[in-house]
Parts: sequence; structure tokens; C-alpha cells
Amino acid sequence: MIPLFILDPAILESASHRRALRRKAFLFGGLRALDGDLRASGGRLIVRRGSPESVLAAVVQESGAAVICAEEEYSPYARRRDAGVGAHLPLRLCPGVTVHHPASVCKSDGKPYTIFTPFSRTWKSLAWPVLREALPAPRRLEMPERLPSEGVPEAEEPCDFAPGESEARRRLKKFMAGPIFAYAAGRDRMDESGTSMLSPYFRFGMVSVREALALASTTMESAAPGTSAGKGAETWINELIWREFYMAVLFHFPHVLQTAFRPAFRGIRWRRDAASLKAWQQGLTGYPVVDAGMRQLLHTGWMHNRARMIVASFLVKDLLIDWREGERWFMQQLVDGDPAANNGGWQWSAGVGTDAAPYFRIFNPVGQGEKHDPGGDYIRRWVPELARLPARWIHRPWDAPSGILADSGIRLGRDYPDPVVNHAEARRRALAVMSKKRRRE
Repeated sequence: MIPLFILDPAILESASHRRALRRKAFLFGGLRALDGDLRASGGRLIVRRGSPESVLAAVVQESGAAVICAEEEYSPYARRRDAGVGAHLPLRLCPGVTVHHPASVCKSDGKPYTIFTPFSRTWKSLAWPVLREALPAPRRLEMPERLPSEGVPEAEEPCDFAPGESEARRRLKKFMAGPIFAYAAGRDRMDESGTSMLSPYFRFGMVSVREALALASTTMESAAPGTSAGKGAETWINELIWREFYMAVLFHFPHVLQTAFRPAFRGIRWRRDAASLKAWQQGLTGYPVVDAGMRQLLHTGWMHNRARMIVASFLVKDLLIDWREGERWFMQQLVDGDPAANNGGWQWSAGVGTDAAPYFRIFNPVGQGEKHDPGGDYIRRWVPELARLPARWIHRPWDAPSGILADSGIRLGRDYPDPVVNHAEARRRALAVMSKKRRRE
């Protein structure tokens, strides 16, 4: 066996990945961890740089390998790449990126789903992975000794997520031991650690989504009916299905990477406002929960899912800026940045995609903060200039009495920005623009 990873310039230097320094750091760290595991068994990871077709042809010639095995991926680029490789080389694609292949979750007439609920029902009706003891890793690996290999590139920026399979398994075990029981109730609380934070590990295959599903389904089936444990596991499984739904959408409708899925919303006249876009990117909008989410992203390369929905709604609905600006920014920043999930999430928030949130659903950033960060702890962590502000005012500092602001060391407009937009006015503007487009659908 020859473990091989190809540093593909078409991916690493693309617009979506070139600036994603934390995601690259996580990937490269994972490759080093994998190489260490392989060396413990007498093997090593071969790393080459170049187009997959040319690199694989060279390695096959050098080694005499009879078959090339790889996990099947579903992005437009991956499908073109694999078709090119398979046309000239002995490529065998294996499942694993998803539980069910996108082509296997379709309507009775063979057409793809564009609504999540019926997709989920069909997905659940198919055979699920059964939890059983994993096959042990081989104690010794036999591979050619003289195959040349490049080194794994050095990271240009540190990553807060420890990479590798060992860390992924530790997180999965910890989540299954407790947090999953309260997941249904706690997943939206930004001030608590109620989510699994496994998305970067799923993204790079450091942990198997099939194994995670098997563990979660065992928890759900063993829980007493009506208990939070069963509900928590069921809710988390639904999140895994959302991941597969968006992969299926991209598989069947690859054009969503360029434009809105719903034709009626492709001609929206978005505002071009570089100053507001930059304020959003840097977490300086004057809306504390929005700024907390965006600064968490800037500092860690990750953001709580509820915060992702809040900041997306704010960019698209309050600022009326093209959702594709947000999609691009997220792909540059996220450690777990995945084209299908990222695109699906942004089109959902903008109300322009498959099974999207209604165009008239516009998150109130103050109400969202008060509901999902009631004590303001999430804001205090990521917006430290507001740390001394009482919980009553931390979600709306512009309403705080001048004495409270002074005691908290805050001068609005200097220590913390004034709101870049009035939410009520922005809401009316967004509804007027999007309802006009909606009537044409």
C-alpha cells in the first residue's frame, strides 16, 4: 500500500482556498499526524505536488501499483478531476464522505429533492451504518522504500483546532459521553459548549461521519422515550442529514456555486457598500452579537452555528449586500469551510436557495442575542470593550443610560461603534426589495 496525498494547486491556490490560512494549517497538521501514525507502523505518507492526473500517473509508473483507491467527492471540480483520472488510470472510488451517495437519495421518479424534510425521510429509510468494533489498523505496513516525497508545507498561520484522527476521536467520544444528551436544548446557546465542534474533522475525513452516525443512533435507540438524551441524538443526526442534503444539492445542481438556486432572486440589485462590508467582516457593525460572531471567526476560524445564521441574515437583509460576498469571506476564514455546506447555508439565510428560509424571515440581532446569549457572556468574550456592560444593556448599548456607559468605560462611537444601520428601517428596505422579486417567481 502506498499512502499518497497530492497538494493540488487547482485547490490550494483557488480563490476559495488561497487565503484560507487556518484551514490550510489544519490540513497540513492533519497530514503530519497521519504521517506519524503511518511511521509507527513502518510506513510513511508520500506527498507530491501537481495535477492529480500527472502525479498519479508518475506514482503508478514508479511503483507498478495496480489500483488507485480514493473517496468519492461531489463538488464540480472533484467530479471533473476524478473523471479525468479515471479515463486514463485504474481509479476505484469508494464511499465515505457521506453516509448515502447523493444519487441514492431521490424521489420515486429519480428526480432530486430540493426540500429538506422529504429528503430526510428518504435518507432515513435507507440502511444506516451499524455500530461494531472497527477493524484494527495493521501492525506493519509494507510499501516501496525509494518513492520520493515532498515535505508537508509549513503553516503560515496557527490554528486553534488540534488536527488529526486522535483529536477527532477524543472530541467525538467526549461529545457522545454527555453533550449530545442536551444537544436539542443547548445547541443554539452561543454562551455554552453545546455543540460537537467536529465539523473541521468531518471536513477533512479525520473522523468518519458513518461512525458518528452509528454512535448517535445507538444513543437515540437506547434512550428512554421522550427523554432529552433521545431528542438530543435525534436532533444531532438531523444536522448530519442537513450536511448530506447540501452535498446532494451541489451534486445535482452545481450551478448553485455561481448563482441563486431560485431564478426569481437572481436579479436582486444588491447594495455595493465597501465600508459596511468591511465593518461586517471585522466585527465593527455596532450590533454586539453580530460583532461577537464575526470576531470569533476572525480569531479562531470557526463560528457557532446560531451566530452564522445571525451574521448572514445581517449582511443580506440588514445591509442588503450580496450573499456571495459573505460566502466568499466565510470560505476564506473557516477551518471547516466546505463548498456545499457553506453555499447551502448562505443561500438558506438569504432566502434564495433550495428549502430556504422565507425571504421575509429577518433575524433581529438584538432579539437573537437576548435569546441565545442571555447573560451576554458570548459577547463579553469576543467583544471585550463591552465586558463591563450589564446584561440588561449589552445587546443594545445605544439604549444604555449615559451613566451606565460611563461606569462601563464605553464611549459609543469611539470605544465601540455606533450601529451601521437602523434595523427597523433596514428590515423594511429588505422586505420591499425581496418581495418585489418574490412576486415574479
